[in-house]
Amino acid sequence: MRIAVTYENGQIFQHFGRTEQFKVYDVEDGEVVSSEVVGTDGRGHGELINVLRELDVKVLICGGLGGGARNGLAMSGVEVCSGNEGDADAAVSAYVSGTLAKCSDPTCNHHGEDHVCTCGKH
Repeated sequence: MRIAVTYENGQIFQHFGRTEQFKVYDVEDGEVVSSEVVGTDGRGHGELINVLRELDVKVLICGGLGGGARNGLAMSGVEVCSGNEGDADAAVSAYVSGTLAKCSDPTCNHHGEDHVCTCGKH
């Protein structure tokens, strides 16, 4: 299974549509067996769904994302774990162990200067 995390300097980047990198993890038998940082080549928002599709990602861990991205990812068969922050590697470990907290309504209002996630975690 492949897991991607919106990524910046070891941390979960907080805005899916503006992420410039994903850290992609390969997981086998409940263990991370490899990982790599992949650039988005300047693509943003809806194009990022295609990046994840090309990478054969099945799970996305991120901070916030809008409803359009959430729907597009769902239609692509990608499980979304949004409303997260902090260390990317730790979040993947928590996901693999089944302890990653999931936000019940993790959408973003990113059309102003302030980035707000409705789950209230950041």
